[in-house]
Amino acid sequence: MSFTEPKDLSRRQLLRAAGATAATAGAVMAFPAIAQSKKFGGVKLRGAAYQHGFFNHLKKYIPEFEAATGITVDLQLSAFPVYNQQADLELSSGGSAWDFCNVTFIFAARWVAAGLLQDLDAFSRDAKYTPASWNPDDFVKGAQLPYMDMAGKTYGYAWEGGAMLMGISRMDLMKKYSLKPPTTFEELGKVAEAMHGKDDMAGFVSSNLHHWYLPPYMQGFGGDVFANPPGDITPTLTTSAAVEAVDFYTRLLSKYSPQGVLSYTEDQARAALIGGRANINIHSSSWVTSMLTAPESKVKETALVMRMPAGPKGDFPASNSQGLGIPKNAKNKEAAWEFIKWALSPEITTRIVKDTGHSSICRRAVITGADHKRVNTINGQDLSKLYLEVLEQPGKTRNYMAYRTVKEFPVVSDVLNKAVERVVSGQMKAAESMKVAQDAAVDALRRTGARV
Repeated sequence: MSFTEPKDLSRRQLLRAAGATAATAGAVMAFPAIAQSKKFGGVKLRGAAYQHGFFNHLKKYIPEFEAATGITVDLQLSAFPVYNQQADLELSSGGSAWDFCNVTFIFAARWVAAGLLQDLDAFSRDAKYTPASWNPDDFVKGAQLPYMDMAGKTYGYAWEGGAMLMGISRMDLMKKYSLKPPTTFEELGKVAEAMHGKDDMAGFVSSNLHHWYLPPYMQGFGGDVFANPPGDITPTLTTSAAVEAVDFYTRLLSKYSPQGVLSYTEDQARAALIGGRANINIHSSSWVTSMLTAPESKVKETALVMRMPAGPKGDFPASNSQGLGIPKNAKNKEAAWEFIKWALSPEITTRIVKDTGHSSICRRAVITGADHKRVNTINGQDLSKLYLEVLEQPGKTRNYMAYRTVKEFPVVSDVLNKAVERVVSGQMKAAESMKVAQDAAVDALRRTGARV
């Protein structure tokens, strides 16, 4: 899956940011209800997260928070894999070097289950620390599920959301050949085949993060990664549904994608899409919407963003989020909550959307607000609506994203990647490769001590 975002800054966003800067002289934005009496004067908070546009934007506002509270904030950002290594070590060793940190989506269940994070309900639902206007229930439930334990307690609040959408780059060619946007897996296969080779373009493109792309197909055909996560994590990789999904997904890669697609990174897949060298890409919203927002996009006038096609057994577009939390052994928990409360407040979230165009946030009131919709209505396409629909879906019915929030999933993710690679490279058929994957997953999970 994608844990980063493309570094796009459209002309519209540049103009909006410039306008917002000029407007500050004539208008005063509402300031979040934080402790402005300088109760925490002299406190220095140390926090850590990974490099992301949201934090780059947030850093510009931090001096305001420091001036209002007397708290000094030292926010250290590093590359995603580097941060995760540091965070896993810091938290699992019971360290107290950080007062707040990113709660990484793929590690959230592990850290929560191990008791490595502070219960934030103790702050967010206590009027002593948090006014009712902050409204913890405003965060989209689908985005919050990874940061909640079995009892419903909250250990992180989502600052970033990812919603799997489909991007079509060349609707002009689609119309020329009387093809409609696909809404089912079957139609997706037919459109990819029909468009492949047209105008020197591939019909489909993806990247090497197969553990992110494959499960929605598995679920769409009626399968899943585990039997019944989080309670039963027995891998279910050899079911007919799982095999059918692998056969379908690998056919898109091997027959209708650019040569060498197995080694494609997210950036390479995105470049093919926005350059009009590939017609369809299904990925997180921030990646496919770059067709409409990236300054270098060659398909702005012909691109369409819509829901991922549904399978014969249902519609299960993947979603993910990232959260902010407080380590269990943090030294300045109350001050750390002041920072998180401020950073994820309706006021600051709205300012980030208005000033920068950054829109992958997780507060429902902001997503459905006029500013978010104005920023995210492009070429008549309401991207806010699509984003919210996908982000909230796991919280409206069953949590079909539960497979990804169990602490054992990272063990299985590598197995899924290799299973796809064996099929696309011609080493094995789908059924054989998934049998190998099933055995490897069971062995790997047993080595971790999991009961399967």
